[in-house]
Amino acid sequence: MTLSVDVVPDQDRKGPGRPRSARVDEAIVEAVFELLRSGQSADAISIEAVAAKAGVGKATIYRRWPNKEALLIDAVTAMKGPLPELAGESVRDDLVTLIAAMRNKRMTDYGKVTACLMPELYRNPEMTRVHQAVSEPRREMMRTVLRRGIETGELRADLDIEMMLLALSGPTLAQNMLRWNPNVPDEHFAENLVDFVLRGARA
Repeated sequence: MTLSVDVVPDQDRKGPGRPRSARVDEAIVEAVFELLRSGQSADAISIEAVAAKAGVGKATIYRRWPNKEALLIDAVTAMKGPLPELAGESVRDDLVTLIAAMRNKRMTDYGKVTACLMPELYRNPEMTRVHQAVSEPRREMMRTVLRRGIETGELRADLDIEMMLLALSGPTLAQNMLRWNPNVPDEHFAENLVDFVLRGARA
């Protein structure tokens, strides 16, 4: 699904002390996503193209971001969205919640954007660092759930937590970005993946 970008008139020529418009910020970041979804690489995207897509002037963008790289970094941050809330009662249910949060319509759409950003993440250490930093809170949430499972005896005491993160997150990202295995149904994906992985992790 492609989200549309509402053109936002460039009303950001503000006087001293006036806060900048959050709506304009969102329109600029969404314009980056639209350009990536349309098939443009991160390298090919220009500030001019983003400004035209968002319906703002280049100066409006440069008042917010010093360069394109800074804008892309903020776009990566915006893709992740808020952390999900966990019930904290069942390891299985909390893991399903975390995986489902990565598989909702919004994240599946942004998975395509991430795929377009992969060359930039590969070449640019700063972009990679930021992407890792943005992803880390979600990884730590999953670690916390797994550690709790070990402590309560739900999971094996010798469980390799980092490999479990990879086993749960890797297939999710592959399906989001590449639809790697079209024979795996989207319906109940989170439940099926968690149950599959937990078969080898339970105490």
